[in-house]
Amino acid sequence: MKRTQSEVIVAGIGQTPVGEHWDRSLRQLAAQAILVALKDSGGLRPKVMYVGNMLAASASAQANLGALLSDDTGLFGVEGVTVEAADASGGAALRMAYLAVLSGAVDVAMAVGVEKFTDVIGPEAETYVSHMLDADFEATQGLTPVSLAGLLFHRYLEEYQADRLAFGGFAEVAHANGALNPNAMYQQLISEGAYHKRASAAGGAFTLFDLAPYADGAAAVILARQDVLPKGWDHRPVRVIGSSLVTDSLSIHDRPNPLVWDAARLSIERACRAAGIMPKDADFFELHDATALHAVLSLEEAGFAALGQGWRFANPQDIGLHGRLPISTFGGLKARGNPLGATGLYQAVEATLQLRGDAGANQVEGAKIGLIQCLGGMAATAAAHVLEV
Repeated sequence: MKRTQSEVIVAGIGQTPVGEHWDRSLRQLAAQAILVALKDSGGLRPKVMYVGNMLAASASAQANLGALLSDDTGLFGVEGVTVEAADASGGAALRMAYLAVLSGAVDVAMAVGVEKFTDVIGPEAETYVSHMLDADFEATQGLTPVSLAGLLFHRYLEEYQADRLAFGGFAEVAHANGALNPNAMYQQLISEGAYHKRASAAGGAFTLFDLAPYADGAAAVILARQDVLPKGWDHRPVRVIGSSLVTDSLSIHDRPNPLVWDAARLSIERACRAAGIMPKDADFFELHDATALHAVLSLEEAGFAALGQGWRFANPQDIGLHGRLPISTFGGLKARGNPLGATGLYQAVEATLQLRGDAGANQVEGAKIGLIQCLGGMAATAAAHVLEV
């Protein structure tokens, strides 16, 4: 398909390793990713910068990140602002940057996601993460994102009579891919036997193998019109051809069915419609596997599995790097780590590497179209993008 010069090109990408960066500050992590992205873009200067972040104002005692990061990276005078949508903040920032370029308001825009989870430890950290839930009806009652997802997981197993042990495939695939990713927090394999042992003992509850670790990290993406790319820019052009952001009821009890995540479904539908594709046309899917429940519901809402049947896809033949629909190709949130407000930008960086053919050992062979989606909380916010080479 012939594209025009007004289309939105991924001009530059940058990321830091995901992990516990006790010796680095939020501003240092963000600056590292931004500077790498600027270099990767051939020196383009963004006119606007959208910073995806959830915890900085509380955990790091730092707000006004647009001013902070533009100052630290030499982008003086840039229009910079923080975008907050819980752990969908990175995807929301990417959408803002995409719209800024697509509209013609600017030629070059940057989206950067950064999180410094280790600036707090213990119960205080869990309190801050729980801010993504409804404060009046969920968080103040003692619910956390993990405990709420756990309750829904119990209901899923009961309502659909799903095979509890089958969910191990999500963790096994994620860790197999993360073991190949030098930027992943966890680079160790998980065996089927190890998962089954823990899951059998836990019954219908989550185990550590079902949960993505919160972590520190930063990732940046520079978007630009094709006609402003500098001479010598030699990347395989990756285009953002579809984008969507949708919200749902923040409180689970306000939804007709707590196991039907409408925002997740609608964001995929709208992004794919804008791109002129069907979800099945994607060569891989970077989904929001914050928990095993998130993974299975993401597959169902995207239309890759019927309601209550997503768990049947949890095997390498379906979702592995060489499967029918590769997911979490660099380890996903489960093995790469979940840096909350930065997660959506990590997905965009990883999808770009896949489509450029620069994914190394994590490469999905022949990838032409990538689908990415990040979710805020229990999909109260969902941001989806389609990228094409």
